[in-house]
Amino acid sequence: MKYYLFWMLLLLSASTVQAQLKGIVLRQDSTRNFPLENAKIRLTHANQGVFSNKEGRFELVLPKQLPDTLVISAMGYLSDSIIVTKNDRFVSFTILLIPVSTKSEILYQLRKNSHQISKMKTLHVEEIGAGELRKAACCNLSESFETNASVDVNITDAVSGAKKIQLMGLDGVYTQIQMENIPYLRGLESSFGLQSIPGTWIESIQITKGTGNVVNGYESMAGLVNLEVKKPSEMEKFYFNTYQNRFGRSEMNINAGTKINQKWSSGILGHASSMFGNIDHNKDGFRDIPMGDNIALMNRWDFQGKKMEAQFGFNVYQDRKTGGQISFYRDNPNGYGVVMNSRHADVYAKTGFFTKKPLRSFGVVYNLKYQNVNGAFGIRDFQGEEKRAYVNAIFDDIIGTSDHKIKLGASFVGLQIRQKVQTLEQLRTEIVPGIFAEYTYTGTRLSAVLGARYDQHLTYGGQFSPRIHAKYALTQRADLRITAGKGWRVPNYMIDNISLLANSKTWIAPAEIKPEISWNAGISLVKDFTIFEKNGNISMDFYRTIFQNQLIVDRDVALDAIVFQNLANSSYSNSFQVEWSYSPLKNFDLRLAYKHLDVKAMYDGVMRQQVMIPKNRGFVNLAYRSRNKRWEFDATCTVYGSARLPLELQASGIEQHDEQSPIYPMANAQITHIYKKWNFYFGGENLANFKQANPIIDAQNPFGSSFDANRVWGPIMGWNVYAGVRFSVKQSAEAEKARARNSAKK
Repeated sequence: MKYYLFWMLLLLSASTVQAQLKGIVLRQDSTRNFPLENAKIRLTHANQGVFSNKEGRFELVLPKQLPDTLVISAMGYLSDSIIVTKNDRFVSFTILLIPVSTKSEILYQLRKNSHQISKMKTLHVEEIGAGELRKAACCNLSESFETNASVDVNITDAVSGAKKIQLMGLDGVYTQIQMENIPYLRGLESSFGLQSIPGTWIESIQITKGTGNVVNGYESMAGLVNLEVKKPSEMEKFYFNTYQNRFGRSEMNINAGTKINQKWSSGILGHASSMFGNIDHNKDGFRDIPMGDNIALMNRWDFQGKKMEAQFGFNVYQDRKTGGQISFYRDNPNGYGVVMNSRHADVYAKTGFFTKKPLRSFGVVYNLKYQNVNGAFGIRDFQGEEKRAYVNAIFDDIIGTSDHKIKLGASFVGLQIRQKVQTLEQLRTEIVPGIFAEYTYTGTRLSAVLGARYDQHLTYGGQFSPRIHAKYALTQRADLRITAGKGWRVPNYMIDNISLLANSKTWIAPAEIKPEISWNAGISLVKDFTIFEKNGNISMDFYRTIFQNQLIVDRDVALDAIVFQNLANSSYSNSFQVEWSYSPLKNFDLRLAYKHLDVKAMYDGVMRQQVMIPKNRGFVNLAYRSRNKRWEFDATCTVYGSARLPLELQASGIEQHDEQSPIYPMANAQITHIYKKWNFYFGGENLANFKQANPIIDAQNPFGSSFDANRVWGPIMGWNVYAGVRFSVKQSAEAEKARARNSAKK
């Protein structure tokens, strides 16, 4: 860790101390004031500007030459101006804009990076915008991180096609995934849910490393991924997308949003895809990718009133997969087959109530979910059913000024989950009420979030979770962040490891189920720079996660068994990442990243690196957009380092210990042509055509004692090409104006 801190301090020593100007922009509406999003704050002589965020806040670097005129403007409001002098360095302004009715309005445009670390937020939040998501096919959520260095997406086995994310080297179950701050992909969805969310539904993704805010719950152990789905008042009036690749995957998406009146808007998002190619390129008798189909539908409604706002809707999908030997079909079960059927339905509602006092509000989030998963790996079957209820009530207020904010609230989680793997069966009911409090201080240079929550699990007792986050502006262009806190979860060892059914080993269940508890601490440094009058950014972060208790999967302790056991104070994760972004030319962006992962646990009395986790990873992303904005070129190359592989028992009876996977590259590229309302895109994946040789051990005897389809460390499929078309019709100009006004309340 001392080396990571050394490089951070070395980078910091090269900084020059200047100043930041902070403030908040409010809008006047009747008798109340609301934060105003997307207000433009611009220095006239310096010719530089920013936009206010959803909370109305902004930060601006002051030039050396002062005084200057600060102009604050927003569509539909009277502009304001302030003379800024040297005495205003590190000063915080509160600006109130008055609405005005006018026929002629000026729309300011500022290029916003589609990938950035938020300077406004106290936590280390990496934001992936819609522009970044369009750099790849992004057919579903699992493919939305291809141009991101922080999140890894890995194939769990060679027969089911399941994928899981990793953040800071830890399994995706330790990352809290939310859809607009509602818990998502929990329980039975954890293994196959990534492929159930179409990429065309997603507007943006926020990635938070370390423990998140206590408001979001207690399960954030490695980090938090929040998905923002397209809003009815902001999405396209009509959107159509079709996709086809060379392996036989077809996809179609249709979205439509409408502004019914000044208060109501509605949107519908539909998806249908199928994989009909019976592909076996490595000639081992097994499909390289399972066949199947997926159908998903979401309908959402928004209400925006003066004293109240509400969002509600539903989301349903069905996902079917058929893998295994190429001779196996659902209607002709011949040979070794993998069948997985998932059905999901959930309804949600979010209500917010405002008072006459600015920035005081009360909100409640509701969610009801039903999930059913049934399938089989050969003769080993799995059955699961989950019913979940979630409520989160939050009270927001300020203490004196907007520099001091508080959040108070209570949450409730009710869960009934049933899982069965052959002779192992588990039926668990969870009732978890909780309370939380959070205080946020926003100063000129220092901002901090102090939070704590207490949750009473009716089976496992109470858990107290304190968390602290702080950001300090070292200079006007360098921010230092620290974070520390506790997270915990109750493991679902069957569905969390369902892919481990793709072998002949017997499962040995844990002696008892205990909550997994971890403590996470991290530090990050983000610095903006200018080289040859071109802007760039560098970020470095280091996080350490220590498990007070972890349910580990030991694949080495026995030759013919997979052992689940609780491990107390004997496992940890260290994650270091550095990322460098620079725009050497106009409309040309370059990103380089390096990540080192040290993830270890005690195996048979020896601390060893956990399996299937590369220690090192390199990343390069190039993006160019033509001057006429009609052509976009994107290329990404990721180099994965070696990883420790689990013990292998060969047919000869010889054991192989501590075998390492080789270093390998993954190269993707895409070209997009924009013509009026049409987008035509063409791309390739795994262009280096790297494939893992023999991903299935003893594939000729799938029901034998040596069969194992879980030693997957690299790509199974070779090079791929795809093509697609997007067509969109934006909402009317009046709807766009309403969207800009309503966004200030969000």
